[in-house]
Amino acid sequence: MSLENIKILIISSSPHKYGSVRLTAEVCKRIAEYLEKAKAIVIDVYDLDIKPCRGCVSEDVKQCKLPCVYEDDMRKLYEIIEKSDGMIFISPIYWYTVPGPLKNFIDRLTVFENAIFIDGRSKLEGKVAGFIAIGNDTGAVALIQNLMAILNSMGVAIPPWALAYHESEEPIIENRSFMLDVANVVRGVVTMAKVLKGIEKPTYWYRADSEYLEHVTKIFHQVHNEFSIQRTLKNRFL
Repeated sequence: MSLENIKILIISSSPHKYGSVRLTAEVCKRIAEYLEKAKAIVIDVYDLDIKPCRGCVSEDVKQCKLPCVYEDDMRKLYEIIEKSDGMIFISPIYWYTVPGPLKNFIDRLTVFENAIFIDGRSKLEGKVAGFIAIGNDTGAVALIQNLMAILNSMGVAIPPWALAYHESEEPIIENRSFMLDVANVVRGVVTMAKVLKGIEKPTYWYRADSEYLEHVTKIFHQVHNEFSIQRTLKNRFL
């Protein structure tokens, strides 16, 4: 099995098209593809129609099943998630937790977890997840802890070095520790996916050598420059 068969879904949640959250999502995609040799898809739930969960499971556990009662964008996402080996969640910090659109997405994953009572097995069991939180104030650890508890309760595997966070008004491209942690979240998710598929038995997980940091920093700055140009062009034509 080739490494290209590892598929990662990167899920961000920000209304700011050229902000730090979406920038980091694009960086994760490039790190996954260029440095870790995996395939990656990026979505931002703010761009999608994802309705709040109706809680069918609380009325009848057998009613929480696919296809979901809602005909919204989650129907397409369910297919993508099923084909993915791992997910990376990138979220801004909204009062110690995730913003509403991402919470809707997570709640709607209940139909995958509840497959235990429909098919005998959670559809998320054995997939891998990593977590990144970005904000100007505190709350990142609370946000990440909550996501870890939820996803692990759904059957998702959490690898070593599965979290990164930035809690500062300082630009993220000036935070070398954050950039390196972000890269290792991606690396950890891809590595764990390879372990679970029997592709690789790693001798180490976290990579902090100067060559790797140079590649990661370069990718961050490339994306930052591209976003700056796009933002300037957009503002110019408003």
